[in-house]
Amino acid sequence: MFFNFAPVNRTTSCNSPPFTVSLQLLAMASKDSNLPEEVQIQPRNFYIFGQGISFSMSPTIHNASFRFYNLPYTYVIHEAATVDELAPLISSPNFGGSSVTTPHKVEIMKFCSSISEHAKNCGAVNTLIRDESSISANGNVIRGDNTDWKGLVGVLEQRAEKLSNKELKTALVIGAGGASRAALYALHQFGCETIYMSNRTRATAEEIAQGFALLFKIIVLDSLEEFSNEGCVAPDILVAPDILIGTIPADKTTIDSFPRSLFAKPEGICVDMAYNPRYTPLLAATDKYGEGRWGTASGIDVLLEQAFTQFWMFTGRDAPREVMWEAVRKADEEKKSLNK
Repeated sequence: MFFNFAPVNRTTSCNSPPFTVSLQLLAMASKDSNLPEEVQIQPRNFYIFGQGISFSMSPTIHNASFRFYNLPYTYVIHEAATVDELAPLISSPNFGGSSVTTPHKVEIMKFCSSISEHAKNCGAVNTLIRDESSISANGNVIRGDNTDWKGLVGVLEQRAEKLSNKELKTALVIGAGGASRAALYALHQFGCETIYMSNRTRATAEEIAQGFALLFKIIVLDSLEEFSNEGCVAPDILVAPDILIGTIPADKTTIDSFPRSLFAKPEGICVDMAYNPRYTPLLAATDKYGEGRWGTASGIDVLLEQAFTQFWMFTGRDAPREVMWEAVRKADEEKKSLNK
């Protein structure tokens, strides 16, 4: 039996609020097992769906936040080769929601009853939310959303506060992998006016650029060397980026993959969406060529920022940010001690 929670007046910049709940009642219910059955919070199972995600920090982050609020929720990794394998979990009465990562961010949309405008614009869903207010004849009602872009915008805003130059209008996305769509959309939302994209396979980048053509323009480059006088066919029309975002797995690059010309601006921001390892070749190149004047952020910073929004979507509660950060710090320390 589910309690019909009273709505709470609250908005989010994601344009797609979670199911409406009374935060005061939830706090009371989660800590008092003597309340009537209809008030008790139902146990829920949350997941991260994807492939090759055994290293994911998402369970560490979300389970810490569930414990903080004493919620009867669990969050685990579930790897699957196809989204069809996920159907039993998503339709389960105990399904609460999930994070979605590569390679399922597009195909997972088939399970969504509705999709947020931001997710539609990104062309990818990374969050499934169970709508507690309604159940269809086919089972759970699932809403699809995207928090990747929001997490990146949050990181960019934080790093920009520390720069003397606030006019960050030119950006470059390196790679056309699963995170590139959210990166491009985040840059557009952040206010960048010129957005470049470089990928080993130009046709893949061109396809992504075409997908965003009605929203904003993306200039596809043949090579990162186009920013140097030696390799650029038209150096007078390229403006060095204020923001760099890497979307390539760290083990696929070296410091030499990133020419000094990328860091021609006196200061800027570099974000690497990869977080294994925390200090990637792109971040190392930024420190080397940016000479300490560029702000940097790793993929774990973006992961946490998007998780804050995701947690609110899952629960209707403010994310316990410091608790989630501390869970990551503790996990990193434990990993370091094991590797000694």
